[in-house]
Amino acid sequence: MATKTTPSENFGDELNKCLEVLANGGIIVYPTDTIWGIGCDATNAEAVSKIYALKKRANTKTMICLVSNDFMLEQHIQKVPDVAYDIIDLATKPTTIVYDHPKGVAKNLVAEDDTLAIRVASDKFCQYLIQKLKKPLVSTSANLAGEPIPTSFKEISPEILKGVDYVVNLVRDKEKSTPSSIIKLGNDGIVKVIRE
Repeated sequence: MATKTTPSENFGDELNKCLEVLANGGIIVYPTDTIWGIGCDATNAEAVSKIYALKKRANTKTMICLVSNDFMLEQHIQKVPDVAYDIIDLATKPTTIVYDHPKGVAKNLVAEDDTLAIRVASDKFCQYLIQKLKKPLVSTSANLAGEPIPTSFKEISPEILKGVDYVVNLVRDKEKSTPSSIIKLGNDGIVKVIRE
């Protein structure tokens, strides 16, 4: 009879394993504040390319980055519009904002119009991981391009799980069904809702 393994709730061990993989240019599958995501060091263009290849996704389709706090956000955007802080503080669900003129991230993450989607992570594991990495983390849904977004760990395809360097062993039984809202904030003051 096979013994059932339960996900390790050892936060520290999981953080350390992820940090080692990310520091070596690897990619991970991890739980975010929304859905299960594929991630890498957002400053490592080679690692970003691995995610595009794994997802079979054109690298013209941009991915979201997670930061741990407002300070890190300010390190990676030339000028954060004041309204962004209100949106972040008042949002009732995880909200990703598309900003103009990102800096200090891999060039293959930046859209052709010189924008980047960034979310301040609210999930404790993500926050700790990003703080320890000291860099933004790519966060894209753990699915192949064109396939449905998995609403739980068990829906992630074997191809994705085999294609990453590490799969986080936490909260695998939790349903994380909703992607974040996405709002585009132009430096011209225009606010546009892309996904509610």
